[in-house]
Amino acid sequence: MPRILIVEDEDIIRSAVRKLLQHAGYEVTDAVSVEEAEGLDPDSFDLVITDLRLPGAAGTEMINRAPNTPVLIMTSYASLRSAVDSMKMGAVDYIAKPFDHDEMLAAVENILARKSSASDETTGSGDAASTSGPDSDPSEIMFGQCEPMQKVFTLIRKVAPTETTVLIQGESGTGKELAARALHLLSPRARKPLISVNCAAIPESLIESELFGHEKGAFTGAVSARTGLIEAADGGSLFLDEIGELPAEAQARLLRVLQESEIRKVGSTQSRTVDVRMIAATHRNLKAMTRTGEFREDLYYRLNVMQIRIPPLRERRADILGLARRFLKRQASKLGRPELSLSPEAMQALERYRWPGNVRELENAIERASILTDGDVITSAVLDLDSDSADEYIPETLVEGNNEQTPARDVDSSNDLSLEDYFQHFVLENQDRMSETELAQKLGISRKSLWERRQRLGIPRKKA
Repeated sequence: MPRILIVEDEDIIRSAVRKLLQHAGYEVTDAVSVEEAEGLDPDSFDLVITDLRLPGAAGTEMINRAPNTPVLIMTSYASLRSAVDSMKMGAVDYIAKPFDHDEMLAAVENILARKSSASDETTGSGDAASTSGPDSDPSEIMFGQCEPMQKVFTLIRKVAPTETTVLIQGESGTGKELAARALHLLSPRARKPLISVNCAAIPESLIESELFGHEKGAFTGAVSARTGLIEAADGGSLFLDEIGELPAEAQARLLRVLQESEIRKVGSTQSRTVDVRMIAATHRNLKAMTRTGEFREDLYYRLNVMQIRIPPLRERRADILGLARRFLKRQASKLGRPELSLSPEAMQALERYRWPGNVRELENAIERASILTDGDVITSAVLDLDSDSADEYIPETLVEGNNEQTPARDVDSSNDLSLEDYFQHFVLENQDRMSETELAQKLGISRKSLWERRQRLGIPRKKA
């Protein structure tokens, strides 16, 4: 059983990650600081997961304290540049908060599989060209037994070993990031980093600096030079999620990366060559955006070399119950209620519903029902999918008042992460058609609370 050390000073996050990994079958130990972790002999673990910002020494110190153990850095979008620097120092990967459970588990499995492969090569018992471990097939990362998803898996298997640029199309919540991870893990670049960037979550004023880096003094506040995310992905893959939100200036610079494999930092006159496999994703119609001038036509054709379309959940009705059972099993394990099950009426309700939020909405619905049900059987009434606003529903008990603090954390504190993820998904999905007042009303919070959460999660407000 792999042994994992978590170094995190926030009790909620530390507890959530510990429970998640324990339920996945890992042996987990935790610490609140680098100093405490050092007393646990960190080099004896198979993986160290550490927050970037800790009291006392920074999380990057674990790279030096455990030189023979891979280190996964947890960070917020506001600290992405520091995360890139930590990878240059020797961290194997980073994961941005808020992250969902699948993302964390996939990152851990990938790192441990790479470590196992490296050990095999050292002892001469493995084939360097082979891809082994739990992530060796897209069906191990994504769930889908219906014909449309089988076609997606077949396409991923064919495209992954190539260097072809891929554009992943699909509605929000369909699993585009999981498809990008599958493409990376099945490619020859699997042992190099996969850098994921949500273009909609980074403020427009920072996007060029985040992607390309900047020189010292390039703009007000640039007190030192920074490495960009594209350069950090050198040798690996860069996943640009929601690329339709990329500003025009950044689109022009990205086009040069695709054409010349070169980047130039903001404020620099020198270019450097990078070797990056580009994977982009969007829920918007980029072709239509080229006609309105919102998206560069030459960039669209550079990105659209190979297109993978992830079908919405309403076109995968044969997968709905299978997905629901997987999510329910995970929730039952987290809540310590292994007898949880769905009633026949609840299963019928799940199959009838249109799922405008797709797989993410289904996962949220199962999580919500698992928490609210009084017995071991989830009924259709607890799912509450018949309401006209079911796709925007959050239980009143969870958003009472401003929802700034939730005093009861006894059930499972890991749910806090999922609620923030739900908030981010809902705002990004609906802010184009709703005012700030309407968004706040639908979420059951005040406008002030909405603004504060935008700032904390790094979600930019749409320009009027």
